[in-house]
Amino acid sequence: MSGVPGPAVPVGHVEPCPRRVRARLGGRVVLDTTDARYLWEHPWYPRWTIPVADVDPAVLREDTTTRPDAHGTVRDVALRAEDGDRPAGRRFVDGALAGTVALAWDALDAWFEEDEQVHVHPRSPYVRVDALRSRRRVRVELDGVVLAESDAPVLLFETGLPTRAYLDPTAVDPSALEPSDTVTACPYKGVTSRYWSVRTSVGRYDDLAWTYDQPAPAVARIAGLVAFYDERVDVVVDGVAQPRPRTHLV
Repeated sequence: MSGVPGPAVPVGHVEPCPRRVRARLGGRVVLDTTDARYLWEHPWYPRWTIPVADVDPAVLREDTTTRPDAHGTVRDVALRAEDGDRPAGRRFVDGALAGTVALAWDALDAWFEEDEQVHVHPRSPYVRVDALRSRRRVRVELDGVVLAESDAPVLLFETGLPTRAYLDPTAVDPSALEPSDTVTACPYKGVTSRYWSVRTSVGRYDDLAWTYDQPAPAVARIAGLVAFYDERVDVVVDGVAQPRPRTHLV
């Protein structure tokens, strides 16, 4: 199950976003637009640029100093919140993105595509996520200990990431797992419900397994199933040991 496709577009690529984008700050909507644009500043996912006219002027604070940027001239901006001004990104003064702002994700309290909350970053229009039932036999091991084994996994294929095997909890050895307080989020799958660390005779390995009890509708089949970091465990599929991927995303 190794091997992933490369990025679909180059860094610096810009294109229109057809979705309504909104964000909340301090319990109210402070930006609402149908004219957002995708800007790829990372190979695998975009950010949004938002027309300044679609951001509440009462919360947007703009520096008077300009500086050069890969996309033209910019000014730093902040957002006025109850706890004070939050550094929030930059406004494009000229160039193809003139009149828009690129706001830091964490500067807002929540982001939405249409009426669905999105976590971490915008969903890329070039990423596909499929959760498919399978009859491949998957075994997960660490330090020679079998952590899980199943011939009825749900395989999650997500562009740019290794294939993840989501396994029924009954296929997982609970004696090797220790609950963790870690929570992570994904734009395509949602927010994790539980994490577990693994302890073997060699030692403790933090946060090696997780589950989504209420995943995004597009991957509803993984609900309640357990996945492991393929990058940090040994996975055998149909009797063939899989090379460990290099990525560290869930």
